[in-house]
Amino acid sequence: MYFHWHKMEDIVHRGGGPLLIRVYNSLPGEEIDRVSPVALHLDGQVVTVPAGTQITLRPGDSITIPPGLYHDFTAGDSSVLLGEVSQCNDDETDNRFEPPVGRFPAVEEDERPYRLLCFEYPNV
Repeated sequence: MYFHWHKMEDIVHRGGGPLLIRVYNSLPGEEIDRVSPVALHLDGQVVTVPAGTQITLRPGDSITIPPGLYHDFTAGDSSVLLGEVSQCNDDETDNRFEPPVGRFPAVEEDERPYRLLCFEYPNV
């Protein structure tokens, strides 16, 4: 369960099985608001759902997730292909997890990499 302090994103279900997205508002102290209803945009329409509702997206559906909206994703009974259209953000400084966790887990490298990430390429 997490939110972004700054980034707004649109999640577009492109194909596959159902995608479940649970939503909660955040409180001023950044706790999860487990009481107040959540207003959000589904396919461009404003809807209000109870706190903790798990929205089901099917192929062609979309949801807008504004800053401060706690959410999590669960694939339903099969694989899901999603697209994200969002504002730029820095994953290291724009994610608030509940409970707090690190964004990227530590990895103990025990063999040479098969593929490099963009920041792992040698300086040219």
